[in-house]
Amino acid sequence: MKKTSALAVLDFEDIPSGVWSVDAILKKAPIAFVRAGTVTRGRYLVVFGGSTASTAESLEEALATVGKSVIDHTFLPDVHPALFDAAFGARLKSTGSLLIIETETAASIVRAVEAALKGTPVDLIELRLSDSGLAGKGIALLSGTLHDIEAASALAAGGIGIAGPPLGFSHRLIAAPHEVVEREIASTTRFEAAPMLELDGEVV
Repeated sequence: MKKTSALAVLDFEDIPSGVWSVDAILKKAPIAFVRAGTVTRGRYLVVFGGSTASTAESLEEALATVGKSVIDHTFLPDVHPALFDAAFGARLKSTGSLLIIETETAASIVRAVEAALKGTPVDLIELRLSDSGLAGKGIALLSGTLHDIEAASALAAGGIGIAGPPLGFSHRLIAAPHEVVEREIASTTRFEAAPMLELDGEVV
């Protein structure tokens, strides 16, 4: 899909308000794309983008009309290319130290990851936005040198954007991941997609 300069994310508590907001967003300004639908916990997630001006204008319209139904939101006027790609399914291989981040909302994880990517040369391995099994949460895996990962952790905790720091921020840093974690576990955090790994441990 075509990349845009700006990206907006809205987590809605109720589905009718989410659908209504998409209509308002489309009518307000000429955005370039929108992706919207139900996610876990009965929430409604809206991700859209375009020029900085049109994205900001449409976001303001949504917040002004159904703001009470918005759990969290994020506006990134100059979204990092790696974050944009990961938001729509792109993945990388893990190399080096590993940082695992969890937040309460999709908007919050986007806010946290954007801060980490723009402040350090770390790689974004995986990004998940409130999909199956996450109960509305967002998670991300980042990798890099230990020094950069430590810095990325601090930046992610602060977050960026008009909505402030990420909600419910939790993280763990693995300085030297086991080869199985680096090669297999970090390749997907979805249990249904995870392979059964035959290891050299004891059997009875």
